[in-house]
Amino acid sequence: MRSPIVLVPACVAQAGPHLAHTAHLKYVAAVADGARCTPLIVPALGAATDFEALLAVADGVMLTGSPSNVNAGLYGETVLDPSLPQDPARDATTLPLIRAAIKRGIPLLAICRGFQEMNVALGGSLHQALHGVPGMAEHRERKDDPLDQQYAPSHRVLLDPGGQLARLLDGAGEIMVNSLHGQGINRLAAGLAVEARADDGLVEAYRVEGAKSFALAVQWHPEWRFSENPDSVKLFRAFGDACRAYKADR
Repeated sequence: MRSPIVLVPACVAQAGPHLAHTAHLKYVAAVADGARCTPLIVPALGAATDFEALLAVADGVMLTGSPSNVNAGLYGETVLDPSLPQDPARDATTLPLIRAAIKRGIPLLAICRGFQEMNVALGGSLHQALHGVPGMAEHRERKDDPLDQQYAPSHRVLLDPGGQLARLLDGAGEIMVNSLHGQGINRLAAGLAVEARADDGLVEAYRVEGAKSFALAVQWHPEWRFSENPDSVKLFRAFGDACRAYKADR
C-alpha cells in the first residue's frame, strides 16, 4: 500500500548560470522522515499548472520557507524594497494551490514563507519590514552567523491553550522557536485563528477555522534538524497522520 503523497511546491532560483525549480533537502527530509510520507516536488509553473491533476493524487501539501518574499501587490501594496528577492512564479503557483487544497480538505502545513503566502492567499496582508514597525522585536537572522546559530532557538512563542497546536504538543503553554524572517503578519485573513504569538504580539502560528482537515501554519522553521526537537517531531507526525487519514478516506 503506497504512502501518502505530499506536494512540496518549488521555488525558482538560480543554479549556476541557469534558473531551476528548487526545494531544500531539509523540507523534503521532514516530509519523508518526519511525516513518513512521499514528497512530490511541484515546479512553479503558475497558471500553466494542472492543479486538478496534482490535487487528484495529493494526500497533503507542505509549503516551504524561501529567501524570496510574497509580492506586496498581491495584498494591495507597493514593494518597499525592490532589492529583496521575489518569486512571482511561486506566488502564482502556491496561492491558487492553497485555496484549492483547503476547499478539498487536503491536509496543509505551511512554514515561514508558506505561512505568509497562506495568509495572503486567503485575503490577509503582511508587514514588509518588521524591524521598522514600532514595538516589534528583531525577527531576522544574522546572515554572517553559522547555520547552527541562525537556526538556534531565538525566542519563545505563547500558545493558545485551547488551540490545535497546544493539543498536539501535549498541552504546552509556550515553546522556544528559531526566527529567520524579515516580514510577518499584519492583517490576519478572515477565517484564520491565532494559535501562537511572540512576546511582541506578532502572530507566529494560526489554523484555518472550520477546515475539513489539518490546516496549520507556523512562522518558524520546524524542519531544521526536526528529529532533534520533540516539538517538531510531534508537528510533522501529526501532519503525516492527517495525510494518512485523508488517503484512507478517499
